[in-house]
Amino acid sequence: MKPDTSQGREGLVNGWILKIKRAETPFYRGLKRVLVALMSPSSPRVPEFLKPLGRGLYELHYLAIGVFRWVRMVFYIHPLFQSRCTSVGKNLKLEGGMPFVSGHGDLIIGDDVHIGGRVSIISGRVFDRPRLVIQSRSLIGWNTTFSLNREIVVEEDVMISFDCRISDNDGHPRDALLRAQHKPPAPRDVRPVRICRYAWIGNGTHIAKGVTVGEGAIIGANSVVLSNIPPYSIALGNPAEVYFRNINRRQRTPEGAATQPSDAPR
Repeated sequence: MKPDTSQGREGLVNGWILKIKRAETPFYRGLKRVLVALMSPSSPRVPEFLKPLGRGLYELHYLAIGVFRWVRMVFYIHPLFQSRCTSVGKNLKLEGGMPFVSGHGDLIIGDDVHIGGRVSIISGRVFDRPRLVIQSRSLIGWNTTFSLNREIVVEEDVMISFDCRISDNDGHPRDALLRAQHKPPAPRDVRPVRICRYAWIGNGTHIAKGVTVGEGAIIGANSVVLSNIPPYSIALGNPAEVYFRNINRRQRTPEGAATQPSDAPR
């Protein structure tokens, strides 16, 4: 039976690495300096007479990247994503690439909607026609995920910050045995979500199933929203609690015209 030499070779290499890190002798100190210089090279100073040429090449570099991104966005990403949607309004803006859409859900997008990069829309299998509605002038931040089994509605002029998660389901059944069998949640455990107009959702927020975020409400960063949030209130925490009410609510005259907002909580 041949002796296993792999561990001996590995120990020898690890010993060399450790000696270089510790710079135990002049030889290893010099070797460490060479390796550091190779990993973080420094360039010589550019002569003054070459700087105008270098500046032009610098601007040309980013101009070429911008042109490529524009062509890719206009002639590739927009047509493909709009073909995936059920309906799309005018002036849709996609930032940072194409949203990832998985499943059979309907996507209904209004006018002047802005969608950030790395947005995911994942449809479950409980209902036949789940739908995501993003109404006009709303903004969806980077890395936001929609988990869709029935319906999620984002009304007009809503702002959703980055790294948010909005789901109308738990993603799994309550029963442990059904979870172990990888069954979908029961239909009674899937409840629609609505974010009403003018609401602001802070970054890292998770909005759970069955929640309605009221008109003009503000959700603090990294909150977990498990229950309805009243209009024009500020809520935050895990689970989110309402701390202020009637913030910036616009008072209405008998004719229905809006007056200046009132900042005093009631």
